[in-house]
Amino acid sequence: MVGYKGNEKVAILFSGGPAPSANAVISSVALNFINGKIPTIGFFYGFEFLEKFDGKEENDLIENVHYEKLDISISRIRNRRGVYLKTSRSNPGKLVKSEKDLKDPKKSKNLTNILNGFDSLGIGYLVTIGGDDTLKTANYLSMMGLPAIHIPKTIDNDYYGIPWTFGYWSSVQTAKESLLSLKADSESTNSYFIAEMMGRKAGWITYAAGVAGEAVMMISTEDIENDSMDMRKVTSDIVDKILEREKHDKYYGVICIAEGLADKLPDEIKPKERDKHGNIIMSKAEVGRVIRDLVCKLYEERTGRKKKIIYKAIGYETRNIPPISFDVVLGSMLGFGAYKLFNRNEFNSMVSVSGNFSIIAVPFSELIDKKTLVTKLRNVPKGSDFFELKEALTFKIMDE
Repeated sequence: MVGYKGNEKVAILFSGGPAPSANAVISSVALNFINGKIPTIGFFYGFEFLEKFDGKEENDLIENVHYEKLDISISRIRNRRGVYLKTSRSNPGKLVKSEKDLKDPKKSKNLTNILNGFDSLGIGYLVTIGGDDTLKTANYLSMMGLPAIHIPKTIDNDYYGIPWTFGYWSSVQTAKESLLSLKADSESTNSYFIAEMMGRKAGWITYAAGVAGEAVMMISTEDIENDSMDMRKVTSDIVDKILEREKHDKYYGVICIAEGLADKLPDEIKPKERDKHGNIIMSKAEVGRVIRDLVCKLYEERTGRKKKIIYKAIGYETRNIPPISFDVVLGSMLGFGAYKLFNRNEFNSMVSVSGNFSIIAVPFSELIDKKTLVTKLRNVPKGSDFFELKEALTFKIMDE
């Protein structure tokens, strides 16, 4: 195998939001390459400093400031919270919309800076750990000649090519504990909570945490047929549920709302603020608060009474918790998988697992649209058993 410009070192970096077991992945990747006698360098804050490497002295890459030569001590961080290599949401390929753009010096400037930065340190290979935007960047760099391997990261579990992403079940566990606390509060005070769940545009966390946390209702993007949400119908369905429970002397409960519903708000109330990648900033939209206000209004219209309904966002507290054992093992397998793909010359691929954690390679070409270079996202399949589970348990939860 021949690395970029004949270089032999391997770079590791983490990009995007934190996830439980991030350090198990970092530790496993580094430890396997170190044991394989391959010099390994970890970069701090994702691509943030690399994309600025433009030949100017003030943008030089400095050891122990911008990167670290990893050694055997990395094995100690497996269960540590947070991200050892730190992280950022820098998006060096934001101007690239097609393969043609990669040949445009202006649009690909930051990507070229990264390649030059790697070359200056003798790096010929890259292992990225991150979400779909990080996957896009890894794909761009691979198309520009850098052998790259990607490890999927998201607590949202909306990645094509892998059944469960590391950190997902740890996040679900934490969200579950929060929901059970809210349930106890609601039962004690005859009130309701509308809990807005992190999860981006998919309902994986909303449904799993809602089932585990005994929510009385769960609504995510997969439940909405059209691109624009019918606010009256969603609000009416929630009020129907509250009134139905009141017939059984149940005046309390927790209703889970996926943050991704913000993307389906009617245009007149859809938030306009976007992040570096062009996505709606879900936390700013507060779709759960919008729905709560409408539910309170409709409940009063239909009953003549006011109802105490509290909005609560559950999200950031699930990203840096101690990982459960499943995620530590899964993360470690994915890190080991990066080394296996390296030895098998399966570059420009994502590490995945199947069966009993058997390591497989998924080519970037199967994950990214060739024309638009946009990555695919995976929602909860409508009609699947996992999708139907939330409805299957509604009656049992209501009449516990």
